[in-house]
Amino acid sequence: MLFIQIVTIFFLGIAAAWAQSCGEVATLRGHGDTTTRYAISQPKSDVPGERIVLVLLPGGGGHADLDDQGCPRALTGNSLIRSIPLFNALGFTTALVDAPSDHPGDEGLAGFRLAREHADDLGKVIADLRARTKAPVWVVGTSRGSISAVNAAARLAGASAPDGIVLTSALMVGSASNVRPWLYQTVFEARLEDIRVPVLVVGHADDRCLRSPARFMERVAARIGSSRKQVFTVSGGPGYDGPVGIEACIGRAPHGFAGQDAEVAAGVGRFVRGGNY
Repeated sequence: MLFIQIVTIFFLGIAAAWAQSCGEVATLRGHGDTTTRYAISQPKSDVPGERIVLVLLPGGGGHADLDDQGCPRALTGNSLIRSIPLFNALGFTTALVDAPSDHPGDEGLAGFRLAREHADDLGKVIADLRARTKAPVWVVGTSRGSISAVNAAARLAGASAPDGIVLTSALMVGSASNVRPWLYQTVFEARLEDIRVPVLVVGHADDRCLRSPARFMERVAARIGSSRKQVFTVSGGPGYDGPVGIEACIGRAPHGFAGQDAEVAAGVGRFVRGGNY
């Protein structure tokens, strides 16, 4: 019990420090006359290990509504946003990418996640980070952010392409909707066979989100053209009492690895550094 209290205090301290200064904000020109903003957060200089950048793409509409201090005013319960201080503590630089200026609000990116222009916008972020840091750049997408991640990895090349991608609670099941036709989109709509960089696919055995059943993760991996790929199913945690459905697609549930942030961040870190989850 004492050990758990000490670990909890430690990570609360990390989170409090991050909340005071979320990182440097960069603004890039995107498609058309739009701009894309991201907040870069650096690890402490004394953390050992190769410097690697993790580009974080949250789910939902992807509109984090970054303020001038790089702090998200929306999507704060998203698993990747919660994990920024954990990734920093593990020695990773993080870059939280906001939705472009022409896709604000709750729906945010909506159907734009599969667009060529969206991949190009992310490519500019990747190239900018690579030039700034001289470090490898990986893209991590969760939930609907996984669609953006595979779109970028399948389309981009050269300095704009990621060195690898991580998909957590990937969107693998779509639905028909006359009001929001983009709800049909899943990672399977991207040219997964064109992805040649390393890929980690992580899901939760108890995820009751209708869009991200863990049993479909092997199908994603089977279509990906990379020679280095791993599928990992997380188990445990506090669980979720609700039924299978859209209501379960939230950060504070197995869909968002609630209560298991440190475990998942550590596993992602091991894969990105060349090992297994």
